[in-house]
Amino acid sequence: MASITRHHLERDEGIVYAARDCRVSHRRQGLAPQHRGEMVEISSRASAYNGEALTTMHSHSDEGNTVGSLTGTQHSIIIGSLLGDGAMRCKVNALLEINHTLEQKFYVDWKYQQLVNLVATPPKARKGNGNRVAYRFTTRSLPELTPLYKWFYSGKHKMVPSDLRLDPLNLAVWFMDDGCKSYQALYLNTQSFDLVSQQRLIGLLSQDLGIKATLNRDKQYWRIRVAVESVARFKALVAPYLLPQFEYKFPMTP
Repeated sequence: MASITRHHLERDEGIVYAARDCRVSHRRQGLAPQHRGEMVEISSRASAYNGEALTTMHSHSDEGNTVGSLTGTQHSIIIGSLLGDGAMRCKVNALLEINHTLEQKFYVDWKYQQLVNLVATPPKARKGNGNRVAYRFTTRSLPELTPLYKWFYSGKHKMVPSDLRLDPLNLAVWFMDDGCKSYQALYLNTQSFDLVSQQRLIGLLSQDLGIKATLNRDKQYWRIRVAVESVARFKALVAPYLLPQFEYKFPMTP
């Protein structure tokens, strides 16, 4: 059975875990993160698996204060990944797949280091369609991840939970996954979400983070456009967590 600390008992009491099974009964839709506004320290240490120096983030809530048996930082990184390119699968218990291009090896390695205790095999390169080479890893199938799968997925369709909350860390991961710039605006490439989910995200950006955004037409799809007036606030919120290789995603200051 997934462990739940006493600190989180009140918000987790509506979830009955079926050990080693994807059937999870919810009176609420999931584990909403409650660590908005927490400070995260950034440090650098050598990776034990490939010798490269990677950035590591540690939440002040991570010690003795976990979401399920995930740390607060891991929970935010997984949510940001699910809003972006991350995907989950579930048979008995759920697993998370992180999959980016080989050119973003540094980013996959960073995610691996943050989630290493959930993973059995380090990231590997894998040839995809055409000349594309992906770099990816999956976590183990874990009961701790199953509530997140049930929270974000309806069948095999990924959606935005109705009680999701955004914080600067999950926003930063989401942006590193799916953000881009256009002139002085920012875009979040949410084309894979339905319009209800995208409108929900626009509301959360405003409600949780004070960021104004609208829907923007992208051929036959829609995506989220962050208003020019909110770009500075967006950048300030994610700056402590953004890997330096992603600075190019921001427009140049006029």
